[in-house]
Amino acid sequence: MHTLIIDTNVVISALIKKGFTREILTDFNINFIFPEQGLKEIYFYKSEIIRKAKINEREFNVLLLRLLKYIRLIPTEIFVDFREEADKIMNKIDKDDVIFIACALAFDCPIWSDDKHFKKQKIIKIFATKEILNIYKNEN
Repeated sequence: MHTLIIDTNVVISALIKKGFTREILTDFNINFIFPEQGLKEIYFYKSEIIRKAKINEREFNVLLLRLLKYIRLIPTEIFVDFREEADKIMNKIDKDDVIFIACALAFDCPIWSDDKHFKKQKIIKIFATKEILNIYKNEN
């Protein structure tokens, strides 16, 4: 596994708590990819993230920028041609996650997410954090 799409919940988890998710993102030798429009969701939950992480806005911004050094942001134009196929796969399950499926199709790689609804589709391989952690431990 050389490339992995990460879901918004993974980034939010890394922002809220210094733990395995943050460690994997910053230490794992893998290309992490995140659709840039997913940043809208992160900023939508910014207040909640700040509250749960017990940090201030400046610390939030610094931490997000630090995490983004390890994550390649992908513009929509890169995976737009896969949106229709992704829509067929994911729209009836969760239309908000179509962009992650489209991105995974474009890069032909799995998704890292703890959202169980991703597993309802059978086209893209989905790894939960526990599975990523097992891979991480086996490679170190």
